[in-house]
Amino acid sequence: MKTLSALGSTALLTAVSLFSQVVGFLYRVALSRMVGAEIMGLYQLVMPVSSVLLSLTAVGFTVACSHLSARDQAVGNKFTAARTVHACVAGFLTAFTAVALVVAPLSDAISVHFLGDARARLGILLLLPWVLLTGLENIHKHFFYGSGNVRPPAFTEICEQVIRAGAVLGLLWYFLPQNPERTVGLIVCGMIVCEVFSAATLTLLYRKAMRRPSSIPSPSSEGRTARKALRRRVLSIALPIGATALLSNLMGAWTAVLVPQRLVRTGSDVSSAMSAFGVMCGMTLPLLSLPTAFISAMGLVLLPKLSQAAALGRMELCRVRADKAITAAAWLILPASALLSVLAHPLGAAMFHNAAVGEFALPLALGVAMSCFEAVTSVCLNGLGKQRLNAAHGLVCGAVQLFLTWWRMALPDVGLRGYVEAFLVSTVVGCTLNWRTLHTLTKLPFLWRRWLIAPGLSALLAALDAKLLFPVLTRSGLGETAAALGCLGLGIVVYLSAMAAQGMLDSPLSKGKGSLDRGSKI
Repeated sequence: MKTLSALGSTALLTAVSLFSQVVGFLYRVALSRMVGAEIMGLYQLVMPVSSVLLSLTAVGFTVACSHLSARDQAVGNKFTAARTVHACVAGFLTAFTAVALVVAPLSDAISVHFLGDARARLGILLLLPWVLLTGLENIHKHFFYGSGNVRPPAFTEICEQVIRAGAVLGLLWYFLPQNPERTVGLIVCGMIVCEVFSAATLTLLYRKAMRRPSSIPSPSSEGRTARKALRRRVLSIALPIGATALLSNLMGAWTAVLVPQRLVRTGSDVSSAMSAFGVMCGMTLPLLSLPTAFISAMGLVLLPKLSQAAALGRMELCRVRADKAITAAAWLILPASALLSVLAHPLGAAMFHNAAVGEFALPLALGVAMSCFEAVTSVCLNGLGKQRLNAAHGLVCGAVQLFLTWWRMALPDVGLRGYVEAFLVSTVVGCTLNWRTLHTLTKLPFLWRRWLIAPGLSALLAALDAKLLFPVLTRSGLGETAAALGCLGLGIVVYLSAMAAQGMLDSPLSKGKGSLDRGSKI
């Protein structure tokens, strides 16, 4: 199985993620225009249920498949991964069957008593086939990631985004107008169509890839002791990861449910509360999260590479790879968040046709940037085999966000600002906990200048220049969208110039190596 290098894999997945992020964002823009803010809020209310269902069924087995496949490749056991995939699929199907038998008859109670809106029932029922297909897709996808062959999932991801956008928007175009419950059901049906393609394609590609070597033993030919040992290996990773993901997603879902409920309690009507929730989580945050495509792509490559280095006991390599990942995240996310924070309102208003898009852009952009650092350090901890500790950090962050949302949004004249504050504080807590653990494990020093000071000051300068230029361009006759794009272009040039003036663009990898060498001696 021919694989790409780490740099090639990251470049390919970054290109795919950028394409997916752009297509997904354009799809969300079209979706919000077709259904409106209230239905977007109802859709955002239903989607946390999907995260809970996946954590109950698939998340643990997905992580186990990626982690064990990477370790098998590192020590030369290439064919053991086939047995691992078989065990993960069997475990997932067992868990899904048990969950579906409980959720289907209780869907009405879940929508009314947990989500607080009976219109969510149809979406919950339709999420069950979506979860089945998504779980199968993710297990096979992460087998390819773990073994270092990123081409099959990259191809599938590109097709998946296009098919989802076409299926959802096509169904809405054909069947609208409908009531809110059926509209959300149509959106989930389009997602199911997309997952049928992804699950079938990745399963076939996996079978084709594993059919080539004739020496792969079938699962039935294994000894009973070997099968039990394999199941124990899988469950030892899947159960704690799934349990902690479940608790984390339950808290996340509860937080999402709290936002419109707290708005109603402080005086808003149900429709206005759901609309405000839809604008915040369905429009403003996706706009500010556009640059995170690179982070997700890098994480998919970084996890198996760190797992391989840890399996071989090469901690110095783990340290270098973690440093490169944090550096790349800082150099990209800080300027992107700074520029989008000052241009979110005109860009959002032009794209979503909603004047409220861009509200709280500055603190939300800071929270998104912090969440990216949290995500990178989380991947590092998972790659180093600290899944349980990393999951515990996630639970602490979820609890902090839940408590602050519940407390702050109940206060008069706070409203959505309470959710923003909770989001920002929880990401700071997550970054702090993850970094302390990563530093303890790898002895990686905090490279203030390269990770924070140089890119932070450059990003601040770029954002200030963009903010000053925007009114000048609009007064000269340019439309807000054209002026915002011009400011983005100027901001990129200013950022790169400021980084070059600080000497950060001159052989950054060699500088990083020297910094690490000095830090490791301290």
